[in-house]
Amino acid sequence: MTKEERIWYAVYTKPRWEKKVYQLLTDKSITAYCPLNKVSKRWSDRTKIVMEPLFKSYVFTFLTKDEMVKVRMTQGVLNFVYWLGKPAVIKEKEITLIKKFLDEYENVQVEPISLSPNQRVRIKKGIFMEKEGEVLKILNNRVVIAIESLGYQLIAQVNKTNVETIKDRNYKML
Repeated sequence: MTKEERIWYAVYTKPRWEKKVYQLLTDKSITAYCPLNKVSKRWSDRTKIVMEPLFKSYVFTFLTKDEMVKVRMTQGVLNFVYWLGKPAVIKEKEITLIKKFLDEYENVQVEPISLSPNQRVRIKKGIFMEKEGEVLKILNNRVVIAIESLGYQLIAQVNKTNVETIKDRNYKML
């Protein structure tokens, strides 16, 4: 990566500061994206469409490494979202998918993928890539999976991000 290459990063904001942080970053000439969801809100006397942030306490920024300090110094920004000790990089195609999805749908809900014991999963990365197994237990960011193979049961601890539920192959998720 060159020093001047722009990359999408996720920024963690104070609660309910997503729109304010987006505006403050834009005022600093930083490319930012705060995905807004059209939600129908009903009060006792009326119903109104309001724009709410899709991801609570997150704003996406498109910047160079040199611009990271300007982002950190922005009021309402708590920090970058970190993954494996580095600011998490968001793929351009994921940002594009979010934009297209929000253009097409309203009242979108975001739910984390949850794993539970006895659930069938497929490993997406590592030496057991594409192997299927059953979740035995969940330990913070790791999952203990039983993998049946050759009449034996192998038990592996796998990072949660490296597994997907079996139902995921039947439909495309973001």
